[in-house]
Amino acid sequence: MAFVQFTEVGLAFGARDILKGASIFLAEGTRAALAGPNGAGKSTLMKIAAGLVMPDTGERAITKGARISYLPQTDVVAGENTVFEEAEKAYGFAADLLGRQEEIGRLLEASTADDDSTSRLLEEHAHIQDAVEGSGYWRRRDRVRDVLMGLGFRERDLDRPAGEFSGGWQMRVALAKVLLENPDVMLLDEPTNYLDIEARGWLEEFLSKYAGGVLVVSHDRYFLDTTVREVYELWNGKLSRYPGSYSAYEARRAQELEATFVAWERQQEEVARLEDFIRRFRYQATKASLVQSRVKQLEKIVPIEIPEGMKKIHFGFPPAPHSGKATVRIEGLRKAYGAHRVIEGLDLEIERGMKVAFVGPNGAGKSTLMRIIAGLDREFEGSLRFGSGVEASYFAQDTAERMVSDRTVEEEAEALCPTDLLPKIRNLLGAFLFRGDDVEKSVRVLSGGERSRLALLKMLLRPANLLILDEPTNHLDLTSKDVLLEALKSFAGTVLFVSHDRLFIEELADRVLELEDGASPRWYVGDYRYFLEKKASLDAGGDSGPQASARSDGGGGDGAQPRGASYGEDKARKARSRKLQKREEEILARLEAIGAQKAAAEREMSLPSNYSDGARMKRLAGGVEELDREAAALNAEWELVAGELASDD
Repeated sequence: MAFVQFTEVGLAFGARDILKGASIFLAEGTRAALAGPNGAGKSTLMKIAAGLVMPDTGERAITKGARISYLPQTDVVAGENTVFEEAEKAYGFAADLLGRQEEIGRLLEASTADDDSTSRLLEEHAHIQDAVEGSGYWRRRDRVRDVLMGLGFRERDLDRPAGEFSGGWQMRVALAKVLLENPDVMLLDEPTNYLDIEARGWLEEFLSKYAGGVLVVSHDRYFLDTTVREVYELWNGKLSRYPGSYSAYEARRAQELEATFVAWERQQEEVARLEDFIRRFRYQATKASLVQSRVKQLEKIVPIEIPEGMKKIHFGFPPAPHSGKATVRIEGLRKAYGAHRVIEGLDLEIERGMKVAFVGPNGAGKSTLMRIIAGLDREFEGSLRFGSGVEASYFAQDTAERMVSDRTVEEEAEALCPTDLLPKIRNLLGAFLFRGDDVEKSVRVLSGGERSRLALLKMLLRPANLLILDEPTNHLDLTSKDVLLEALKSFAGTVLFVSHDRLFIEELADRVLELEDGASPRWYVGDYRYFLEKKASLDAGGDSGPQASARSDGGGGDGAQPRGASYGEDKARKARSRKLQKREEEILARLEAIGAQKAAAEREMSLPSNYSDGARMKRLAGGVEELDREAAALNAEWELVAGELASDD
């Protein structure tokens, strides 16, 4: 069995220990995540496992002939080859093996002896034959096409030069090469960064069938929960293993961190008490021995360290300016690039307070619609109107590229920060991964990811009641995503967003607008889970969807009966109304019961006697989440039923 292992590995950069006595074992079937705060050294550990960085101490062992493929997080540059040719390079190892096989054939033809060397050559020849066959080399054209299409490329893209594509798409080509290499162990550093939801789903399915080992770094919780069965956490140079899913790791780690925070606070109190005593009695001769005793106690204390990325930070938006109920009204919107229609006949009405996710495959028009609503693209047919008092803020994927300033990061944030938030500006910068000396950096020298995070923070600091966010989580770690998510959930205004992070969408969206290339947009009055259920029903040939158009009012029209409607039609309409009324009563009764059940569960969770019972608290919390999901689905259904009843009146 092929494997890679390192034991008691240590590595330091100057005075900082990146790794201290780290050990890991990766083999066939391994499904492991590498977790830890930003800057902990996860990418460095990946490079050690790949053999690209040598540790200062410890041992690295790898099975002879084992193949390890490494996907870096950035800095992948495509050559002049087409997308297909670049991906096909993954089979270079097989071509080398075939060259060796031909060489062995010539040696065997020239050999006249039947000895051990001949047997070894025959054995190597057979081994190469098996390896090449197992690599899929003879079926490589179909495999290359399947993988590239799975990662989001279209047929017409495969013959285009890879260098013509953006950095994100070039990263997809690099990921395709790693997958096609079919190595014994894959090391994937942020493989989902540039993938949409469809491509992430395809990658999850691919890895579920992959026989080799996987070590992955990702900031996508859903992807990790679907993919891994164990978690290695790198924290303060120490590498610790947690068996189980990523969610199980987070739950256990949360309990440990809580204990660590309590111990840290106690230690801070003890240090402050000792320092206060020393300061007060340092110059009193009668207290000299006592002071020296406290000094020794202070020196013996081993500081409990909490990395910045682990500290809890909360962020709240400036109050949203008051606006009317209607936020955005769109009628008959059409957008085309030449002969290609991106958006066709969109009718949409968005109300104050809605959290709307725009979903659909790449090229379906999500970012285009964002730009139209933000007022940056006025070349369209149809009408778009804002409600009274609407103040919009827009975050685009290319916002960072337009940010040029000689100010420091802190000065740039302070320039837009409301007065009441100025004392918290460093904490807010920390929430977006600007910590320590980072706040003194000039904006001009920031990387693309750093600029993107700063641009997002600046946008969120400006008072607005309509946020238009195109991929806001792309350059955030899990802690920063949590900070942003909690702030957006409590935001009183309207949020329109595109994200490829499934859990982020599930937690935030209460409406979904689905855009598909060549199809009419669909509006779903419910959260993301509701959208998936309805979409699955549609794909299976079930009901015709939540509504025929993308109007948030249900799209039912005025419901007027045609002139000359027959008695039978009128009778059927009344029967339908009675059925809808009955269903409405059932929904409202169930919602009331859910409210009572949720209140009872939350009261029980608040009892001090339950604090130490982790399993019970988890069970109660899971029950509350299930009730919330059911309530969301029922509320969505009730809105549809109420809309249909109104149209029948």
